[in-house]
Amino acid sequence: MRAGHLEFAPGRWPTLITMILLGILVSLGFWQLDRAVQKRVLLDQYRVEGNPTVLKLAPEMSAANDLQYQHATASGHYDARRQFLLDNRVYAGRVGYQVLTPFILGHSGIAVLVNRGWIPLGAGREQLPDLPLSDAPREILGRIRTPSAAFTLGEEEVRVGWPYRVQQIDTLQLAGELGYPLLPFVLLLDPAGNDGFVRDWRPVTFGPERNVGYAVQWFALALTLLILYLAANIRRTS
Repeated sequence: MRAGHLEFAPGRWPTLITMILLGILVSLGFWQLDRAVQKRVLLDQYRVEGNPTVLKLAPEMSAANDLQYQHATASGHYDARRQFLLDNRVYAGRVGYQVLTPFILGHSGIAVLVNRGWIPLGAGREQLPDLPLSDAPREILGRIRTPSAAFTLGEEEVRVGWPYRVQQIDTLQLAGELGYPLLPFVLLLDPAGNDGFVRDWRPVTFGPERNVGYAVQWFALALTLLILYLAANIRRTS
């Protein structure tokens, strides 16, 4: 293709490779923009401080898709003998666990899994932490959190004794371990509540602004690639 004294004559393979790379770079840019939108939604759901509604958890609740980070209370007692340790949780640069304790609602025999916060690993993985807790009746306050599918660093371990160390929160699987039903979500224990550990709840590790910055970088790389492709294939003719 010619325009005056300039000729554009790219090769087939350079063009094919460039188009593939352009598609990848642009897709990564739009993926980061989509992640930014998702994080904004999570932050909007989390910022409900002005919402006076506090949900009362009931045994018949079967879903919580529209209740993400909703404040909720529960009446009943902890099952202190059977607790879980969510493995590979990092806080302030230290590795540890999040403590998941079943909270049985009233006398229903149905429980909600309560995340009581983060604790450090300790001396080593061979020795599990001691988690003393009263099973006296009480009312607790927290926020509803629907577990999401997560990348795991290993297979579930063979059960030896409580507490059980787990790699992800699967309420159906953990209900099987407990022997009684669990509600399909977790209650993040309020930071002011008793019998908890480190509870610095955050819906996202970093804000959507960083994802927008990553998107700009991917789009800039795509533009740079396109400019280099054009510069390498445009020649001046006599």
